[in-house]
Amino acid sequence: MTSKASIVFAHGLWADGSCFSKLIPTLQAEGHEVLSSQHGLDSLEGDVACVTRAINHVPGPVVLVGHSYGGTLITKAGIHDRVGALVYIAALAPDEDETSQDQQDKFARMPVFGHIDVADGRIWLLESGIGDFCGDLPAAEQKLVLATSAVPVPDLFNQQVPGTAWRTKPSWYIVANNDRTVNPDLERAAAERIGAKTYAVDSSHVPMLSHPDFVLDVIRDAAKTLEA
Repeated sequence: MTSKASIVFAHGLWADGSCFSKLIPTLQAEGHEVLSSQHGLDSLEGDVACVTRAINHVPGPVVLVGHSYGGTLITKAGIHDRVGALVYIAALAPDEDETSQDQQDKFARMPVFGHIDVADGRIWLLESGIGDFCGDLPAAEQKLVLATSAVPVPDLFNQQVPGTAWRTKPSWYIVANNDRTVNPDLERAAAERIGAKTYAVDSSHVPMLSHPDFVLDVIRDAAKTLEA
């Protein structure tokens, strides 16, 4: 029997690896080796390298799961020869000639970006914007998200490194219909462009926290294709 696929997670802005905490215990209990990259949002090159190290640390085949900016990371790191499937959660998926910002600029600016502060060389999400980020979570969980948020350097979305894994790897995409951080129209267009198997859920920007069972089913679907 083929062993279970490994699962590697890549978080986005204003998050850390704990944003997948509602998924990891279940996947571990089902026999998957799981690792959630803890990258610092200091540079695209450095974040991709961090995800690549996580891939190297688990046995293949690997399902690579990216949320938000994490979609850019799995697009780049996913060219790794042990990655067999890509799962995008309300995520960016820039083409080879695009940056993350280029992809966002093609769609309307989202409300969360009216609630940020640039200070100490970082872009901070203000408390007034947490509802636009994860407004369908209970208030206590929203506060936890804000307290554990990693903050990016201001030019992160304008940086570029090579690699477009979705051109050669099968992809799954979860569209968050009620997203106020990444434009849902961008999500739908990205899913279509990359030829992903597409799912939609009435969620804020964080379906892995507000609809974990839904997200788990999509990851399971991707993993099964590597375990057949």
